Amino acid sequence: MSQATLNAQRPLPATSDRTRWIQLIVGVVCMIATANIQYAWTLFVPEIQDKFGWARAEIQIAFTLFVLVQTWLAPIEGHFIDKFGPRVMVAFGAVMIGVAWVINSQATSLLGFYVGAAMGGIGVGSIYSTCINNALKWFPDRRGLAVGLTAGGYGAGSAATILPIAAMIESSGFQHTFLFFGILQGSLAFVAAWFLRSPSKSEVKASSKLTQATRDYTLKEALSTKLFWLMFVMFILVVTGGMMAVAQLGVIAKDLGVKEFQVDLHFFVMAALPLALMLDRIMNGVSRPLFGWISDNIGREKTMVIAFSLEGMGIIALGYFGSNPWAFLILSGVVFLAWGEVYSLFSALAGDAFGTKHIGKIYGVLYTAKGIGALFVPLGNLMMEATGTWSTVLYTVAMMDLTAAFLAIMMLRPVLAKHVSFSKSLMLRESGAAAAT
Repeated sequence: MSQATLNAQRPLPATSDRTRWIQLIVGVVCMIATANIQYAWTLFVPEIQDKFGWARAEIQIAFTLFVLVQTWLAPIEGHFIDKFGPRVMVAFGAVMIGVAWVINSQATSLLGFYVGAAMGGIGVGSIYSTCINNALKWFPDRRGLAVGLTAGGYGAGSAATILPIAAMIESSGFQHTFLFFGILQGSLAFVAAWFLRSPSKSEVKASSKLTQATRDYTLKEALSTKLFWLMFVMFILVVTGGMMAVAQLGVIAKDLGVKEFQVDLHFFVMAALPLALMLDRIMNGVSRPLFGWISDNIGREKTMVIAFSLEGMGIIALGYFGSNPWAFLILSGVVFLAWGEVYSLFSALAGDAFGTKHIGKIYGVLYTAKGIGALFVPLGNLMMEATGTWSTVLYTVAMMDLTAAFLAIMMLRPVLAKHVSFSKSLMLRESGAAAAT
């Protein structure tokens, strides 16, 4: 037997904490580089409208296309993540992001912006899914925290560049800004991509605190389990409710009469709505690693009960007390805090339940719950028009969150325990069959 063969068969030593934290930091950098394509878009829309005279609704179709492409292509991207690994997929996504912004810088028709949005959706989806999956693989013992920090990088990644982008649009125009930041952000993600890698099984160690399957499920096997579809339904309930509340916050604030209220905190004064939206960014960035860390220590199911119940009660209180400006501000912060964690809890639970060998495809299908939820968001406006009050919408949303909390404690916990027990016995049978042959 050759020395090369012996080396290949020899297990790798356990990786150091330093190595996996470096991997996590690189993933966060990649996420930060992708965030502006979503969060800075609102700065460009008025400029595009002023230059070309198109209706704002027509321009915003580009954003809808971006979200749909990013969400619905996740299973396909997951397949390529599992096949090619993180470096190739993030590098591909970086190129697509750069090209998308360059197209936007040159576009003179709505179709041009739509094409740029679709390519941007492919790029962001590739990077987002890859970095989440890589965090799951490197941190089996701290999946909630690792995924929370990674997703938080995307949620809060635009904070440092929003002001420079706004300033460049003001001084040099939106087309130059698209070009400059497209090349800058695409290049940053492209360079960072080549520092990423997936761990071998011998480099990581499972959690001793959480219920985790020891077997890697294929996508087909995962889809045949009761656990997957229970998670899928819960994901839809929570993400739909959260998006309904968040998407309509401006209109709700106006109808409740608090939109223009000036909040005086002595060191600065700001209208209630923009301050609430600022809190959205902060709370979204905090909630993902916070609840992820909590779930690493007390379990995903218990954390879901806490977060989803807090979300539901916060929305009920917002509907009841929201006409008070200070209550609106505080309660909207609570709602945002309790909503952002869905992207860390469900991805971490998917890794716990189904292993990480095929997690790209499995979580890709699970993530389409966000796309389904987005389709339900317009129902909020229809409900408000039918009833004449936003309270109906908010109470309906709250019931969706509380239903998910009920499912977490009454169904998810026993179903997960049974699933893990079955996966262990199945793995023993498969090992015995392999040894017999």
